[in-house]
Amino acid sequence: MTFLKSLKAASFSVPLLLAAPAMAQDIAEPVDDGSDNFTIGLGGAYAPSYEGSNNYLFTAAGLTRGRVSGFNFYSRATALYLDVIREPVGSPWNVEFGPMVNVRIDRSSRIRDPRVRALGEIDTAIEAGAFFGVTKAKVFHDYDFLTVRLDVTHDVADSHDSTIFTPNIEYGTPLSRTFFVGASVSAEHVGGKFADTYYSISPLGTAASGLAAYDADSGFKNVRFTLLGTQSLSGDLRHGLAIFGVASYSRLLGDFKDSPIVSVAGNADQFFGALGLSYTF
Repeated sequence: MTFLKSLKAASFSVPLLLAAPAMAQDIAEPVDDGSDNFTIGLGGAYAPSYEGSNNYLFTAAGLTRGRVSGFNFYSRATALYLDVIREPVGSPWNVEFGPMVNVRIDRSSRIRDPRVRALGEIDTAIEAGAFFGVTKAKVFHDYDFLTVRLDVTHDVADSHDSTIFTPNIEYGTPLSRTFFVGASVSAEHVGGKFADTYYSISPLGTAASGLAAYDADSGFKNVRFTLLGTQSLSGDLRHGLAIFGVASYSRLLGDFKDSPIVSVAGNADQFFGALGLSYTF
């Protein structure tokens, strides 16, 4: 399962990904000596001005992942994960567990809609917590994998002071030694303080923005579907230069969809795209 782990880390380290389980015939089992490695990537992204906005902007996108002394770390969008459980060599099952931290910059700057901008900027949230996941290798063939993971974080910067639960399902498969595709489905369940911070509008906010007063409650905020492709430019996904592309669709739900910040000033359908280069040492 070490080859799958290497592919998974190399390809899912960007904001995440439905791909057919077909496999090209030129994939052969490579040797993985468990040595340390490090990947860094940089590119550009096209994303909403804030979650729920119908105004889009260009911004930078980055990724990192690596393995040190058998322990893996990787990024997902603005979150960083450290897996403190070493992978059992040759096992079709792998358990992942460890600390994580996420930086939430939503509505902290670059708000395009003047009504939402009039509500004021929100301080950056630092969400710290832990994740637990289980990966099954060889689902449809010898080289694919399926991961189920739960992230649990809490804002420690007193921005929204709320707990967030994020279940994830990820599937990935290489189509050759140089090309990988994958898909993910995730959702976010947020607390009442999060809902108030980002989606409620007070009477003072109504006076400043012209948007109707609104009281959002806790619940599932959104569901997200993501596709990713990674093409090696050096002949091997585990080493050298590669190009990655990401496409994501998210749908806001419940009280979050009905907030005037979304229903009047924005849109419940959210799209994201990114393209960049990565290098693995």
